[in-house]
Amino acid sequence: MAKDAKPAEEGTEVPKKKSKKLLIIILAAVLVLVFGGGGAVYMLMKSADHASDDEDVAEETVKPKKKDKKKEAEIPPVFVNLDPFTVNLVPETGDQYLQVALSLELVDPHSEPILKALMPKIRNNITLLLSSKKASELLPKEGKENLAGVLKEEINNAIEPPVKNKKGEVIPSEGPVKSVLFTSFIIQ
Repeated sequence: MAKDAKPAEEGTEVPKKKSKKLLIIILAAVLVLVFGGGGAVYMLMKSADHASDDEDVAEETVKPKKKDKKKEAEIPPVFVNLDPFTVNLVPETGDQYLQVALSLELVDPHSEPILKALMPKIRNNITLLLSSKKASELLPKEGKENLAGVLKEEINNAIEPPVKNKKGEVIPSEGPVKSVLFTSFIIQ
């Protein structure tokens, strides 16, 4: 019977161990919930702080956007390089040639596709204009400056043709070309 008593005692101790295990599991679950809830509250508080920081950052980004509008008004110039032109000049003392490379400064970067679409017409007009000049007209600085102005007007007229008003006067177009720059200018 002594052997029977031991199992009975072990049986009574087993429920005590099970209750201790159950108590430990419940305490662990409560701790997990407490720490999880505390962590969630901490994260919510932290995100609320970040939301106010984000508002500060948003205010800071609004100010540069106002500056960006000013910068958009001061857009850096856009340059379009044209292939070189080689033409015969009007003869004065024998055959003379002009080889010139141009860069066009555009007012608006959005006008570049329009310029490229009309490039055959523009190149034709420039070639006709250049071949009608004499070397003596183009050699001085003033001659080159006048040529740049005439080229600018010719290119702008090719892109936006001039319009006549009711009186029959021709109103020149503004056009997208701001200036014509010579990158190479050779007369032989």
